[in-house]
Amino acid sequence: MTSSNKYSYKKLQDFCSTVFVKAGVMKEQADIVAASLVQADLRGVDSHGVVRTAIYLKRVEQKMINPAADIHIEKENESTALIDGGNHFGAVVGDKALKLAMEKAKTTGVGMVGVKNSNHFGTGAYYALEALKQDLGTIIMSNASQTMPPTGGVRPFIGTNPLAVGIPCGAYQPFLLDMATSVVARGKIIVAAQKGESIPQGWAIDKNGKPTTNAEEALEGSVLPLGGTKGYGISMFIDILSGVLTGAGFGKYVHNMYEDWEKPQNVGHFFITFDINKFIDIQEFKNRMDLYISDVKGEPRGEDVDEILIPGEIESRISEQRKKNGIILPLKVENELTEIGLKYGLSLKDALMKKVCKESEGV
Repeated sequence: MTSSNKYSYKKLQDFCSTVFVKAGVMKEQADIVAASLVQADLRGVDSHGVVRTAIYLKRVEQKMINPAADIHIEKENESTALIDGGNHFGAVVGDKALKLAMEKAKTTGVGMVGVKNSNHFGTGAYYALEALKQDLGTIIMSNASQTMPPTGGVRPFIGTNPLAVGIPCGAYQPFLLDMATSVVARGKIIVAAQKGESIPQGWAIDKNGKPTTNAEEALEGSVLPLGGTKGYGISMFIDILSGVLTGAGFGKYVHNMYEDWEKPQNVGHFFITFDINKFIDIQEFKNRMDLYISDVKGEPRGEDVDEILIPGEIESRISEQRKKNGIILPLKVENELTEIGLKYGLSLKDALMKKVCKESEGV
């Protein structure tokens, strides 16, 4: 079930940031975490939005996330670096890694930054959009706790390790691919379970390896790889760069955010940024991208297809709509945030959008 309330994204972000501050997080860092969550909701990726606020707070309370950790560079040269996140919030660690990668890209043409000892870092799009503001291309990866079986297996071994790619355009929205390497992000199954909804056939198997449409059974079982062996292979590749190469956890050594209360997650990330100007003039590149996208969109369409879209275009449109009309939360999430607010002396109602009435109504 969903609430009927509409929330201002700015006020919702302020609410979440204040909650994290009251939980002991520095204001600047709380702002980053809150922005990461709310941006996911804005883009329609509700599985990675403010629904994660409660688990983030619980991880802090149980000392599974250290908001006072020292995030430091362990190794560095002109184009590469390795960051030890110190078990801080993934979004805070990711923000530092991205900024370092962008700085290196502007100097040498490419920046590659690996991260270890981190946590769930939100959506890759959050970081790609920041790099796009500076006309930098990005490739962003992260591993995750085991929720997906290797091809031929029946139990979780590897994460739904996400991949994001951001490429700037001119007149068109940027090319922004942000995907899990599973058929669907596990967070969407979590949301379905919270809503009491079923999931489509082919998303997951139960703990016995049997296909299921029951979200609860799916959470006890495994999410399936995107494209079978291809998704499995890409997920392994991401795990190698994000985990094996960086010294972070990998495979079964990345600990579950929801279930493991004895060990930090030790998530690994990998950020690649590149300066397009080092290859081709940025304006010429944008013109070529616009031509490319225009050609794609001009291709003959299938029956009942109104428009050919590029990756990130749907999410961009949803974002504009939600910025204007507000964010509607699942009722369970609204109730959770209300309780969290009461704990810290805050009111979620303060984040509601104000109703705009016509002058003719006399209000």
